[in-house]
Amino acid sequence: MRPLLFFCLCLCSEAFAAPDTTPYPATSSPKGLQVQMIPDALELGIHHATLNIRLNALLTPAKDAKPGQPTASADGFTFAINQKSVEAMDRQIKPMSDKGVVVTLIVTTVRSPDERIRKLTIHPKADPIKGITMASDTVTPEGRACYKALTEFIAQRWSAADAKHGRVWGWIVSNEVNAHNEWHQMGPATAEEVAQQYEDQVRLAWESLRRHSANARVYISMTHSWTAKGHKDPLQACPGRTLLELFAKRARERGDFDWNLAFHPYPSNLRDPRTWLDKVSFNDNTPKVTFKNLEVLTKKLATPEMLYAGKPRRLSFTEQGFDLPDRPEGLAEQAAAYAYAWEKVQRLGDAVDAFHYHRHVDHSLENGLRFGLWSNKPGTISEPDQKRPIWFLFKSAGTAEWKAAAEPYLKTCGLKSWDELNPK
Repeated sequence: MRPLLFFCLCLCSEAFAAPDTTPYPATSSPKGLQVQMIPDALELGIHHATLNIRLNALLTPAKDAKPGQPTASADGFTFAINQKSVEAMDRQIKPMSDKGVVVTLIVTTVRSPDERIRKLTIHPKADPIKGITMASDTVTPEGRACYKALTEFIAQRWSAADAKHGRVWGWIVSNEVNAHNEWHQMGPATAEEVAQQYEDQVRLAWESLRRHSANARVYISMTHSWTAKGHKDPLQACPGRTLLELFAKRARERGDFDWNLAFHPYPSNLRDPRTWLDKVSFNDNTPKVTFKNLEVLTKKLATPEMLYAGKPRRLSFTEQGFDLPDRPEGLAEQAAAYAYAWEKVQRLGDAVDAFHYHRHVDHSLENGLRFGLWSNKPGTISEPDQKRPIWFLFKSAGTAEWKAAAEPYLKTCGLKSWDELNPK
């Protein structure tokens, strides 16, 4: 009986091991990037990085499962893990976290070509065709177990005290959820239904993360539409402010937890980088929140119904870029937009975790938008070609060279001094 007792005690101590209490890292600046090329990102001097992780890609199709391969389990279900996919994430995360970069994962799912994996990972009411990223299946018993098992696996591998595979400090759960027709596809749904499903999905991820890290951060994701509806059909999208308020209310009703906000303050017109011209206001009824009126967010997060433990939620800008317009002054306007945005973010101070620029390199499948710090080679999807002026400006952000590098762009922004951007 003694060996069996010892084995059971070991299992219990492992199951109830305290999460790692290492604090969330402090960095000298919020400079971040959605990283495509790790050596270039490190040369740029980033302090923060976002990487995409697809839940469906972590699963191995049943026909390909082999004896002895890793698995993840929850609620009596066991799922085979795709070791190659996991090791590919290791190769992205570890080189950056080893250099002190704070890595955040964008945790999403897309349609797998494998029917079994699709059913496990995608919300059962999702449209069979529409949507780019999908709401997870937190509804059916096996789908819910799969989501719990996969988030537990991610947390244990990359957010626990043992950082031998690299360390992750943030999870952005799903993507631009107030535009759920495209980015959190769960079929036609009211704002209340989206909030209910999303709060449950975020809470499950948070529970997995908290078993391994006491201070890693979970974020909810929203577009720049604030009071704007985002779609003529209210069952296809909803205003970001509405979803934020409903999410917060739902979380309080179920027992509040420390969720945070990942926001995408693109210019009002994604094809015009001149965000300083955006037709927005500085009050809570503004149709959109862009870099011009970021203060709307910090004011909102400081309201009583948004506080957690008496403090505002953390704020991170996790996907936004500036298109290169096809006109002679386009390169200067793109760089000027980054200068303007950086100065606006700096004025929010400690309220902001990170400002992740999107994209590293132009992507030919992004509807003709050219957000990249690099151009892509003609005929390729995202193979880097040439650095743009914005690359050099980005490199100077957060350094002693910033003032001299950014000053030439004041005139483009119609300003005499960056101090004109001080919060209203």
